[in-house]
Amino acid sequence: MYYFEYPITDTTIYEGNVTSSINTGLDQILEVEKHVNSSGTTINASRILIKFNYGYISSSVQSGVIPSTAKYYLNLYDASSEELAVEQSLFTYMVSGSWSGGTGTKDRDPALSDGASWKYRDNDTTKTEWVSGSLTQGGTWFTSSLGEYEVSSSQDLVYETRDIRMDVTDLVKNHLYSSSIYPNNGFIVKRENLVTSESMFTVFDPTTSTGSAEGNSTPLGHLKFFSRETHTIYPPKLEVEWDDSSWDTGSLSELSSTDLDRLKIYFNNLKPEYKEKSKVKFRFTGRELYPTRGFDTTPAALTVKTLPSGSQLLQQGTYYSVRDADTEDVLIPFGTGSIVSCDSTGNYFNLWLDGFQPERFYTFSIKVVSGSGASQSSMIYDDDFTFKIVR
Repeated sequence: MYYFEYPITDTTIYEGNVTSSINTGLDQILEVEKHVNSSGTTINASRILIKFNYGYISSSVQSGVIPSTAKYYLNLYDASSEELAVEQSLFTYMVSGSWSGGTGTKDRDPALSDGASWKYRDNDTTKTEWVSGSLTQGGTWFTSSLGEYEVSSSQDLVYETRDIRMDVTDLVKNHLYSSSIYPNNGFIVKRENLVTSESMFTVFDPTTSTGSAEGNSTPLGHLKFFSRETHTIYPPKLEVEWDDSSWDTGSLSELSSTDLDRLKIYFNNLKPEYKEKSKVKFRFTGRELYPTRGFDTTPAALTVKTLPSGSQLLQQGTYYSVRDADTEDVLIPFGTGSIVSCDSTGNYFNLWLDGFQPERFYTFSIKVVSGSGASQSSMIYDDDFTFKIVR
């Protein structure tokens, strides 16, 4: 099962004499960059602040709908990043204090300072410092763990990899299970830098940053991602993934055909349209195109049989995937969150349509992996299983 949550606010904060107090809370682009002058001495970095509402996730965890074993991923989508190094890493931490999203944009003239910036956590009027009584700028974030979960996440990037799908499971669990210690003030996404620790949180120390990826003069390129304000279909999102599959075939038997290209997959209840945020159980059937003749009273072609059962090891079984019918972007991949279930009626899977973009078409694919070892085979069935999400 997958559930998607979009951010309630995000912004980029920029270091620099001119940009340190501007707000970009309504900008369509989020940026992680650094600027170095010709002598390599002036370094201006930028960082991303992003926050999600955990209300529905929290209640679903408490009720057991979302299990404690669920995984959480931060997804950021490339917006024409430039001059990227062959290899680099991004880091995500939990912000240790509140901040305001604001309504500014990077190129607005005159600039707005009504939200978080490199200098202030709120605005240029109240001027609330990131650390009271300190010259600390650029945000603050937790670095000390008081429990079983880590306080940071990271993802390595190679030149061909521009989209981010970072495992932030431990960070989200800190927010959910230890909110009195780690209140949900969102995440800060940044490159690595050397820091000065103050109690449980960390602050940027320019005097010790020159040996770090964020602070040295090594060019790493300009990372750009779409923000929540984008007019594209690529806003950031928090992805929740868990295995909700169950397997109880009743009196049904499994398809005997090991020749997967002799199977026909069709959906029993696929409608042309579904309302956004619906929760739907999709049923489908696999039949042998050329069943063995027998003496049963029910024609073999009408007998419902089950497809192979899956597991989190993904070694064999049946899985589903969802992609955008126009762009071919995969929304839900074949994996541990898309294992097909079975009951006495046949195969099915449940799908929450929260996070699917309205007025767009999507397509299902079914993957069947059968056998083991040298005799193992797999097949993907994609016979125009298309539907539309409507408002």
